[in-house]
Amino acid sequence: MQHLNLAGQTAAKQRILEDALWHIARIRAEQIFPPIAGSGSGYRLRARLSVRHVANKGGTLVGFREKHSSYVAVMDSCAVLPPHVSQLIPALKRLIDGMSQPDRMPQIEVAVGGTRTVLLLRHLEALTEDDLDRLRLFADAHGIVWYLQSKGPETVTLFHPADAPLPSYELPDFGLEMLFHPTEFTQVNLGVNRMLVRRAMAMLQPVAGERIADLFCGLGNFSLPIARLGARVLGIEGSAALVKRAHENAVRNGLAERCEFAVANLFEATEESISAFGVIDKLLIDPPREGAIAVVNALPMEGGPRRIVYVSCSPATLARDAAVLVDVKGYRLIGAGIANMFPHTSHLESIVLFEK
Repeated sequence: MQHLNLAGQTAAKQRILEDALWHIARIRAEQIFPPIAGSGSGYRLRARLSVRHVANKGGTLVGFREKHSSYVAVMDSCAVLPPHVSQLIPALKRLIDGMSQPDRMPQIEVAVGGTRTVLLLRHLEALTEDDLDRLRLFADAHGIVWYLQSKGPETVTLFHPADAPLPSYELPDFGLEMLFHPTEFTQVNLGVNRMLVRRAMAMLQPVAGERIADLFCGLGNFSLPIARLGARVLGIEGSAALVKRAHENAVRNGLAERCEFAVANLFEATEESISAFGVIDKLLIDPPREGAIAVVNALPMEGGPRRIVYVSCSPATLARDAAVLVDVKGYRLIGAGIANMFPHTSHLESIVLFEK
């Protein structure tokens, strides 16, 4: 969407959300929230860079694949990456060119958190001692942290510096620091994520004495702000590793007494599994693109959460789930708005408020 300025992009995405709610669910929100938007450059703190050694193009290419293609675009910089990461691209090309098997290193993942920049190198063959020395020198020269991955996700290991702490991001409105492993999900756009969390808390209005469920809670991006505002929170997530990280973040931020986390497959939620959560005063749902149809179908007709904040990365599945909440479960669609989490792309995040 680079042919549109940022205001035009957010307006188009707002229309996409409204059209999805109307054409799929036949629902119009009572209120359209102001869009959440930030900078259009330097925002992407997470990225997966493809690496390909192409002799007839001068050596190694590092960057993103061309649209609908396996070819890697020829690039020396990227305006949506943080400037210090963008500036690393030519140096990364030279680094891979000088290694023992440059055609066996297909990918470098980027994770920027706090003062740490992590690069995760995927390599299909064992690295030589000379390769490892080159990686150490690169890390020391550019102030980055290397992780290595030789096979599946379970082989990801910290390489250099060997004592590097985990990356983190801050939610300063709530006095929180969130640690994460480089392979764990976090939002790519920290500025927009902060505004999104602030908006979600304003809509949810957690207070002491309430018990709030955060479904698809990840590492606690919404759970810990809920707890910081005084409510007790039950975080449910399908990944045991993320549940462990959420608990660690709660302990680190002094919120363990207000937080409870559990592993459950919410795509297979039933009335029985939802009722087993106990009394839930309010609910926050932040599912992946597949949405949360099993969860909304399983919510009780009577006595369920009186307020639901639904954060979505797919207007279509959001609209599908909204139809159930409004037409079947008796909720009102109070308001809806978008967050331009991914400027210059067609992807949009949205946040919607339902009330009984």
